[in-house]
Amino acid sequence: MKYEQALSRAAALCSQSEQCESQITEKLRRWETSEADIARIIAYLYDENYLDTARFCRAFVSDKLRQNHWGRLKIRMALRQLRLPEADIEQALQVDEEEYADILRHVLAAKARTLRDTDSYVRRTKLLRHAASRGFEAEVIFDLLPE
Repeated sequence: MKYEQALSRAAALCSQSEQCESQITEKLRRWETSEADIARIIAYLYDENYLDTARFCRAFVSDKLRQNHWGRLKIRMALRQLRLPEADIEQALQVDEEEYADILRHVLAAKARTLRDTDSYVRRTKLLRHAASRGFEAEVIFDLLPE
């Protein structure tokens, strides 16, 4: 794909939703854009503020926390897979603790409604495992786990 066409498509993608460098680079490679053009396009997108790693991290954390009900651990791993700066990840993960606890309460309550076990140990274990698989930290889960 020619430079101008690839640049236009990449800028359009960034205008529609937050993107990160690795996502755009992957798309440009799929479009068979040369490595030299990819570097120029990425530089242009940063210069024109189409790409911003801190802004992307904030949007990603907000979406995954509020819509997908993921915990910090799962979100952190997903952001690391996208090769984003650790400082931006940590800054974005500074969320309101009360809201975070409310989301975990919602996850636990939804799972509890699906459990038929009457044994409280088995029930608590299943709830713990479910919340942990969603990426919530063990200490937070134990604080909010129903008796």
